[in-house]
Amino acid sequence: MIEYTDRFFRGLDLWSLGVDEAFLNVSHSAAANDGNDYYLYTLSEECDKCPYTKLQRIAAAKRHTTVKIDATRRLGLRLLDRDVGQYSFDNDTVLCQINSAQLGEFGVYDLSVRPDGNGCTLETTKEPVNIYLPFLTIALLACAAFGLVRLARYGLRRSRAAGFQQPAASHTAAGDETAHSSNEENDRKPAQTGPGSGQVTPKKRLQSLDTFRGIAIMLMIFVNSGGGHYWWIEHATWNGLHVADLVFPWFLFIMGVCVPISLRGQLNRNVPKRTILSSIAVRSVKLFIIGLCLNSMNGPSMANLRIFGVLQRFGIAYLVVSTVHLLCHEQQVQVQSQNRLLRASEDIVRLRKQWLVIGLLTVLYLVVLFFVPAPGCPSAYFGPGGKHLYNAFPNCTGGITGYIDRALLGIAHLYQHPTARYVYDGMPFDPEGPFGCLPTILQVFLGLQCGCTILAYTEHRQRMVRFASWSLVLGLAAGALCGFTKNDGWIPINKNLWSLSYVLATASLAHALLLLCYYAIDVKRAWHGRPFVYAGMNAIVLYVGHTVFHKMLPWHWRIGTMNTHFVLTLEALWNTVLWNLIALYLYKRKIFYNL
Repeated sequence: MIEYTDRFFRGLDLWSLGVDEAFLNVSHSAAANDGNDYYLYTLSEECDKCPYTKLQRIAAAKRHTTVKIDATRRLGLRLLDRDVGQYSFDNDTVLCQINSAQLGEFGVYDLSVRPDGNGCTLETTKEPVNIYLPFLTIALLACAAFGLVRLARYGLRRSRAAGFQQPAASHTAAGDETAHSSNEENDRKPAQTGPGSGQVTPKKRLQSLDTFRGIAIMLMIFVNSGGGHYWWIEHATWNGLHVADLVFPWFLFIMGVCVPISLRGQLNRNVPKRTILSSIAVRSVKLFIIGLCLNSMNGPSMANLRIFGVLQRFGIAYLVVSTVHLLCHEQQVQVQSQNRLLRASEDIVRLRKQWLVIGLLTVLYLVVLFFVPAPGCPSAYFGPGGKHLYNAFPNCTGGITGYIDRALLGIAHLYQHPTARYVYDGMPFDPEGPFGCLPTILQVFLGLQCGCTILAYTEHRQRMVRFASWSLVLGLAAGALCGFTKNDGWIPINKNLWSLSYVLATASLAHALLLLCYYAIDVKRAWHGRPFVYAGMNAIVLYVGHTVFHKMLPWHWRIGTMNTHFVLTLEALWNTVLWNLIALYLYKRKIFYNL
């Protein structure tokens, strides 16, 4: 249930292996090697169009050589009888090659050269552990904890009720917690004009928005805590869409949703546009400065301080989208056309000027991306550089995007440790760099469009139909751009580049998630948004807090080697739950902070 394995097997210390590591024993006979060394090269399936990379020299004097090998993804193994350098290409003479080996954590495998020296075989000598058993274990622990909490609360209510002599007092005590909770919920629920009317009052806060934001921040804390070190939870190496890649765009999306709602409230209070514009600028500067300070946590060395980051991109995108919306805002636009389609798209018509501005920015971005090549690189190159495309463009990491960022900020002020740098041997690349802010602006604007839909239509059905329609259209557009493939479309889904297909795909999923939350919370009232709604009300506090206290007790801890998915997932969940309890405490104390 927790990936346990005996410590020793054939003299190998299995506990010395890390997460998703295995032992590979390469053996050969004296007749096979003729006194020559062998060289082991590997290729992960995650490395697209890459050559094999040298891993280990297999000495002729040793009949058995054991190496630790990564077992995260499927792996290609290639054995050569000579050293061809750091990379091995398809024109090299190969002794033997296994194109796709599925190794596993704590497994032991034998790669044996045949006695005649013609080929080799791969055998499993110790089966790997099941790395997904921890999910079952943690689910059982969560159910047990939930049951104990409910039992304790029930016992507490019974004891309180029994402690009062007067029935009225007893009733009050027993129901105090429930009544208090209900009042808090009713204060935040949208009012309805009738049991089945489907009408809502937009002035009331939609609890689904706080819940959506809370889901995003809790997921962010979980993945930033390691996410159990499952590859599909962590960020994609380059192209692709993993769980961690959803968090940031969902935050941007929900920020965009709230922009028109906030702006309308200020305009209804007759706040001057100049004052609103000033507050937008101040908030953007605050976000940028806080992000810059968080980047200096390991020491404020100005020579290599990372300039951009998550909050910096928040600030820039918020500044542009909010300013455009404010300057182009029209208080009321009546669609007088008899055309049913035009009347049904009233929320889009209201933003026609904003769509024009954001559309021009997006077109400008695409023109640069497709027609302006970086020096020494082809135009429309979206790859990670390094050994991608068989080492054809080693200094072209990120194409024109990476070149512009390096030219504006200098390579020392970019993020130095992207995953692609270790998989593809590429250059430093900042996934939150300045040029990528342009498609991020579109991401926030799609959220703003969703917020205008909420304001333009009051019936639940009208809103849900439009959420579903946007999700479907954006999803199909993203699929068309990436060719419904990971690496071979026109514009692959890529979080590092914040590609257009990535914007559309994540916005599609955001609409779908918001639709589910809205239906369950604000329409059917089947869910109150707990526990995520508390985190959503203090998202900036939790984001800054978990970043600052990332390596400190009680949020993080180390016990032994910490080399199993079970203990790493447990630690990540502990950190996430602890921050949610902090959010609950702030909610109970009515402490809410927003920039």
